[in-house]
Amino acid sequence: MEIDKLKPILEALFAASDKPLSVNQLFELFVGDIEQPDKDEIRQAIQQLVDKHEGGGFELKQVASGFRFQVRSDFETWVVRLWEQKPPRYSRALMETLALIAYRQPITRGEIEDIRGVSVSSNIIKTLQERDWVKPLGHKEVPGRPTLYGTTKSFLDYFNLMSLNELPTLAEIRDLDQFNPEFAFDESSAAPVAEVAVVEDEKAATSDEPASSDKADKADKADKADKADKADKADKAD
Repeated sequence: MEIDKLKPILEALFAASDKPLSVNQLFELFVGDIEQPDKDEIRQAIQQLVDKHEGGGFELKQVASGFRFQVRSDFETWVVRLWEQKPPRYSRALMETLALIAYRQPITRGEIEDIRGVSVSSNIIKTLQERDWVKPLGHKEVPGRPTLYGTTKSFLDYFNLMSLNELPTLAEIRDLDQFNPEFAFDESSAAPVAEVAVVEDEKAATSDEPASSDKADKADKADKADKADKADKADKAD
């Protein structure tokens, strides 16, 4: 198929799709056609479309899952005004958890808790999985076989990344707010664990659980076990 004929077809497909399209997916859409383009022709047409839309209000962007049309970040300030509903805002606890998974994957929930110094709410992990940003990768071969977590292609797509290698270095991140302006935090609370400042029904989904209660429970159990052990020894002595 001629490239000039192929380009408007691909342009229409990208405009109609609600998710990124890979070269393989595009190739499959032409199977059975009399004029079926090969993958090299598709790549060539895509590159010409990228060049065509360079410098415009939107671009053809390659992310982990493929290519998609999207508004350039330079115009985000005005585009977001189209929607009355404000974007979701998540707690610092959730974003710190996501950052640790992204940079330290594969990582267990316990390892995240050790780094942060507080326990991770099950609802935080659930929320990240529901957003399809995080997924289980397997189990760590230690007692208890805890689940190992890592990021998904949807995570890379959302943050306009082709691979984890494109993540900014930790030295470049001065504040989690820079991870994405959409995730601004509410720092008004003086509590050690931040609460989510988001849609009402998501409050429970992004709140943190203090680790102190877990430590108190463990201490109480240890104390009871110690007393029982002493009582048992006393009985044997009698």
